[in-house]
Parts: sequence; C-alpha cells; structure tokens
Amino acid sequence: MKTIVTFGEIMGRLCPPDFQRFRQSMPGSLNITFSGAEANVAASISMLGGKARFVTALPDNDITLACLANLQGLGIDTAGIHLNNQGRFGLYFVERGANQRPSKVIYDRSYSAISLTPGSAYHWDKIFDGAGWMHVTGITPALSKTAADAALTALQEAKKIGLTTSTDLNFRKNLWTWKADTTPADLAQETMRKMLPYIDVVIGNEGDAHDVLGIAAGDTDVESGQLDVTKYKDVAEEIVQQFPNVRLVAITLRESISASHNNWGAMLFDPVTGQAHFAPVMDGDYTPYEIRDIVDRVGGGDSFGAGLIFALNTPELSSPEIAIRFAVASSCLKHSVNGDFNYSSRSEVERLMGGNTSGRVIR
Repeated sequence: MKTIVTFGEIMGRLCPPDFQRFRQSMPGSLNITFSGAEANVAASISMLGGKARFVTALPDNDITLACLANLQGLGIDTAGIHLNNQGRFGLYFVERGANQRPSKVIYDRSYSAISLTPGSAYHWDKIFDGAGWMHVTGITPALSKTAADAALTALQEAKKIGLTTSTDLNFRKNLWTWKADTTPADLAQETMRKMLPYIDVVIGNEGDAHDVLGIAAGDTDVESGQLDVTKYKDVAEEIVQQFPNVRLVAITLRESISASHNNWGAMLFDPVTGQAHFAPVMDGDYTPYEIRDIVDRVGGGDSFGAGLIFALNTPELSSPEIAIRFAVASSCLKHSVNGDFNYSSRSEVERLMGGNTSGRVIR
C-alpha cells in the first residue's frame, strides 16, 4: 500500500467524564484528547495496518509537541506538518448524549493556525512523495477562505501527479460563516463545487448531499429515524451526472432511534457497472447493524471513510462489495470506542464482517 495523505485541522477535544453534561462537570475535570476529521481518518488507517501521513498547520508550542507525539505513537507520519508562529491550537467541546438526549458540540476554532496558513506554505512535493491517495473533507474549508484555498491547492497538486483523491462532504453549519451575506449552505455549495472536479471518491452521510450539493433523496426525512435507502442510488447517480470525474460514491445510512441506539449501514455506488452495493447484507437483503448502548458516535463517519480508503487500497478487499462491507464494519466498531479515533484492528473488523456480532470475550 502506498501512503495515504490526509489534510485538515487537528484540535484538542474536551469532554466531560462519562455522560455528564457541561454544567455538571464544570468547574471540574474535562478529558482532553486530540481529534479532527482528517486526523481521525489517518489514525484509523494506521491502526488498520496502512500507511498514513497527516498534514496540517499548528502553532510551535508544547501542546503541539504533545499532539505530534500522540500521532507518531499511532504510526502516523507527521513530517508534512507545518509549524508556525501564527494562529492557535483549535479546540472543541463535546457533551456525549444518551437515550433521547442528543450529543452537543461547541467549537472554539477561530484564528487557528490552519485557518491562517496559505496552501503555498506546505511542501507538497515532499508531502506526496511515495503517496498514492489524498483525502480532504468539507470541514477544513469551512474554517476560512485561506483554509478553503489551501484544501483546493492540495487537491490540485495531488491530481497533477496522478494521485487518487477523496472527500467527505461533512457539512458543519456552524463553521461556514466566513463570507458575509452568504448562508452556510450556499457557501458550502460554492466552495465544495470548486473542489469536486478534482475528486475521484465522494463520501457523505444521509444528509450531506442535500446540504452541500442540493441533491435530495426523494422525500426521505433524515430526522425521522427511518430512511428509504432505495433513494440513495438516485443521489449517487446525480452526483456522478454533475461531476463525471467521480468514480465512486459512498453514502452512510444512519437511522437514529435515539442517541444510544442507531441502525448503521452504507451504500457504495459504482458508475462503471451502475450497481449500488449495500452493507451489511443478510440473506440477500440490506440489514443495517443495530447498535445499542453507543459509547461515542463522534468520529463514526471518519472511521467509515478510513475503512473504505484502506479497503480500496488493499487488493483482497478492493472490490466494491467487499470494500463497503469492510468500511461499515469498521465504523460500526468505532461506536464502541470513546474518543474520535477508531482503535480497531483489521482482524477485529474482519471478524465482524464474518458475522461475529456476539461480543463474546476473546481468550
């Protein structure tokens, strides 16, 4: 496997212990870990056994040193990270939901280092040395025009040397505020539509295509807890129709019965064959994983993207029907792991793919 490069912001994640609320735990202790969509993907790929290189901009201080040590300890290549003396280390606070109480996220990312660093500051020739794939998301471009331009530059430089590219649409309404008199959805569309002509693999959740591209899945209501999964092939076909360069479209299908109970699956559309591959499948029918007692769903979509990218770069897993099964199983396991990173191995994912869902102790 060649190196998978991901580009985006990494932050400190501050979370109350257990499932406490902010007002319960503060003043008091918050658990601090590192997280960010693109870093989450790199971490998961590395823990699955792949080669991952994470690229970002960070302030040159002791918090950054701790972050770099964490990433390096997971086997991630950090040589392409740009250290500077402008900007700050971004933060976000997450209150994990339970049952009928949803999770809550508060961002503190203004003036972060990556939002102030232009694409010309990164040494792309060295960053892409030995690489075969480049991944970005719709989150980093939402931070600032500078970050959006840098993400576009990363994709353009990657395509110049023939890398495969992917993006997770990842619409974050509260971040798309950097252009006056423009709604978050309109700004996301305007920005991401400039990036998509350089993308080979599009990843999104059940609502992203509507929020970012204005493509709706019929009358499906993502807030209802039930999805008409048959409509999502139409969404994928419309994405490919608008962007013929796209070679695969993956859409995760989350049915949120409550914060603690989700049904989880996904679809991978292959334009060459016109087939939509769903996972998981039982007796020939799409049968989503029923995930109860969720530990932490934040990062679930990133673990899906990582699983898909890893599988597509692993010959024995790379066929569409197997790759989507691997990606869904990988992300299913993430829901049992606290924090943004998916500490699941390839063998654990393959056991779940093989039908081992009992959770029995392995001795």
